[in-house]
Amino acid sequence: MELFDIKPVDKVMQHAIIDKIDNLTKPKGSLGMLEELALKICLVQQTLSPRLSHPCNILFAADHGIIEEGVTVSPKEVTWQQLSHFSHGGAGINFLCDQHGFRLVLVDAGVDYDIPANRGIIDMKVRRSTSNFLKGPAMSTDEFMICLERGARIVDMVHADGCNIVSFGEMGSGNTSPSSMWMHILTDIPLADCIGPGAGLNSSGVSHKLDVLTRSLENYQGDGTLIDKLAWFGGFEMAMAVGGMLRAAQLGMIVIVDGFIMTSCYAAAAALAPSLSDYAIFGHSGDEAGHAKFLKFLGVKAILHLSLRLGEGSGAVCAYPIIQSAVNMINNMDSFKAVSVTKYF
Repeated sequence: MELFDIKPVDKVMQHAIIDKIDNLTKPKGSLGMLEELALKICLVQQTLSPRLSHPCNILFAADHGIIEEGVTVSPKEVTWQQLSHFSHGGAGINFLCDQHGFRLVLVDAGVDYDIPANRGIIDMKVRRSTSNFLKGPAMSTDEFMICLERGARIVDMVHADGCNIVSFGEMGSGNTSPSSMWMHILTDIPLADCIGPGAGLNSSGVSHKLDVLTRSLENYQGDGTLIDKLAWFGGFEMAMAVGGMLRAAQLGMIVIVDGFIMTSCYAAAAALAPSLSDYAIFGHSGDEAGHAKFLKFLGVKAILHLSLRLGEGSGAVCAYPIIQSAVNMINNMDSFKAVSVTKYF
């Protein structure tokens, strides 16, 4: 895209990185995913001695017009209430960020409430909630592009403060519905396989959600381009996360992808700039229906499966110590040659 020039990672160093990993004091391949993660991080950073600095979890919040159709059990006011809660501490993402040394960055992307100033919440509001995509586009393509730029701007800010690894979270009642729509659009997986209970729908609620989203798809009257479809069925917080991921990759940062909603955002971003995949690590495979199918379609595997369905970036932050272990492995383990141990397999 015009806004983002994401280059594939240079693979010239790959042999040297693999050689270093294979000659650490362990059987070849015995540290499994840690070895895969170390290779990816070394390639992104173009070094045999990678480092992680100032990790950040950027949480975008917004409301969704489709909630008018009863596709979630969460009332709309929960979005602004939780965003305010995050700003005071004490929520799920707060204790996880505190535990793992993450800076939590809160962004109002389109909450249907006037958030008071001086709450530590960055105002990037496009407008108060998207429109109901059963009846028309959730946002215009111009608004979608504004979201990309604003998401990128937040990443520029944390990068300037020394962050080189970033995760993204979201808060928005009803946002599994646009995420399911994006999944279907980006994969052609049947819509029914992309839809789950979200925050707690029962079986009849899931059936109603499928009916609403199916009719929304039938009512689509856009120009058929990818940008138009993403805008028509998307959310402001999701589009900003797309922009954030794209900018992070452009800046050579590691992107940790959270659960179902952020996987939808990743897939949208990767459709716009396929080289994003070189910079992405998948933190968590959740229990939302369709997520496992989504990850399989993308050909990726997540570090953790903890049955989380909180969102907020929680799975990505939980995965961070494993990523740290991969970096510590390649930096701190001895080689066979250094300690005069016979190499074994």
